[in-house]
Amino acid sequence: MSSPENAASGNRSRERLAADRPASVAAELVSGGSLEMGAHRPQDAREIAALLPAGTPVYVNHLPRHRLLDTIPTLVAVRAAGLEPVPHIAARRIRDRAEIQAFLARAVDEAAVRKALIIGGDEPEAAGPYADGAALIREGLLASAGLREIGLPGYPEGHPRIPRAALERAFAEKMSLAAAQGLGTYLLTQFSFAPARVIEYCAGLARSAPSVPVYVGLPGPTDPIALLRFAQRCGVSASLRALRAQGLDAVRLVTHTDPADQLAALAHYCSVHADCNVVGVHLFTFGGVTSSAAWMNRYIASRGGTA
Repeated sequence: MSSPENAASGNRSRERLAADRPASVAAELVSGGSLEMGAHRPQDAREIAALLPAGTPVYVNHLPRHRLLDTIPTLVAVRAAGLEPVPHIAARRIRDRAEIQAFLARAVDEAAVRKALIIGGDEPEAAGPYADGAALIREGLLASAGLREIGLPGYPEGHPRIPRAALERAFAEKMSLAAAQGLGTYLLTQFSFAPARVIEYCAGLARSAPSVPVYVGLPGPTDPIALLRFAQRCGVSASLRALRAQGLDAVRLVTHTDPADQLAALAHYCSVHADCNVVGVHLFTFGGVTSSAAWMNRYIASRGGTA
């Protein structure tokens, strides 16, 4: 029979384990996570490689002012730095089939690109034949070029211009098209200022798409004005309205808050739900890729990980 002292000690050990579990999960989510960088700054690749685990996925954005081929030097720099280059491909910004074919050929050959994030793009009119991500996947060019996996976007707060039902139909179609072509799939969410919405969205995915790995987008450390400007364009209006209802001071406070606060809420959810299919976080860097990489480095190190 155990003594009261032993029982108390056992209770304290269990309490410590319970408290440590979310922290351990948080470290795993960061260690298995990713971040994005600007296509116009290949020189950043070496700097962030010194801060991140080898093989960390680094997403290279595809902005309206850049052609897809303009991103090749940065993809090459990311690979040369020992990281995993992942291009954004915005379907509505592609002018013709020749452009995407030329890009894919060079990305695979020169940067050993194995996966890409396929998004629609926010242009009012498509520049070429691809009205959305599904139209691009349907062509079969991604698989035939040698890609093995594609990322699909997710919207915890919905999309500013696309109804939720349409988003769900598009997601199902893209999943079906990818499976038919032998492409692996995962989902990467838009960031939000409302952790409860993100968790509700992830819980829904665990029920509707339990086999799909999910990466949850977080706003990386950045200037609050830049963050709010970006948020207004990206469909996180619901959480912005909630913040503004509390006054501008609340907006300033939240946009200065370390991403660890949202990460902690997500880690707690994952630690108590065995069916959770969240496997990592993704930092939106808003031009501050080095500070985001440094945040990841500090967080992994603080939990006993290595970078």
